[in-house]
Amino acid sequence: MIREARPLAEITTEAIKVLYREIGVVDTLRFISQYTAGYGDYTAQREQVFAGMTLDEIVSEIKESRKHGRSGRRKKTRHKETASGKQVRKPRTGR
Repeated sequence: MIREARPLAEITTEAIKVLYREIGVVDTLRFISQYTAGYGDYTAQREQVFAGMTLDEIVSEIKESRKHGRSGRRKKTRHKETASGKQVRKPRTGR
């Protein structure tokens, strides 16, 4: 038996209904989010977020965040300006 090809939108709608019925809303959304393309320019964001930091500093900050149970989201980085005008990250205090 040969079936006619159905529109992809129709197949997607039916698949989502099946997932919702079988595994629930939350797990359906989690499953679908795996296949959703991200947005933005990660390379530009990474360069901005980690400007002036060495790899060791980044790793250290990740480990510190995990130790304190933080989500890993960074607060706005504080910078100081050197005599040459280059911005350098200020060390954090009072953690």
